[in-house]
Amino acid sequence: MALNAEINVTPMIDVLLVLLVVFMISIQFRSLLPLNVPPPADRSKPGRASPQVVLELNEDGSYAINGTVTPLDVLSSRLTELAAGGQRNLIFVRAAPKRSYGDVIRAVDLAKGAGFGIVGYMP
Repeated sequence: MALNAEINVTPMIDVLLVLLVVFMISIQFRSLLPLNVPPPADRSKPGRASPQVVLELNEDGSYAINGTVTPLDVLSSRLTELAAGGQRNLIFVRAAPKRSYGDVIRAVDLAKGAGFGIVGYMP
């Protein structure tokens, strides 16, 4: 009884033929199912400002929205204005490492009360 060391290529040829048939059928379906792609946007119009809102808690105890320092007593009304009546739902919060956990939670509560439903935390 001798060992047979030949490679059996029949299963590999079967797989290749199945793949060939699958690709041939997919080409036929591509012509049957049209794909509607919207036209490219007009680049001549100026784009809107970024819809992202970043609330920063700085190390010196101040708050900033998108880099603009905002006092704590005006923070709630400014966040309500930026929420745009439910148009914006996402806000990012970035806190300095030295800020207390309570300050971050207080700022997130103000943001959620202003209408932001999703809060993302940034390092």
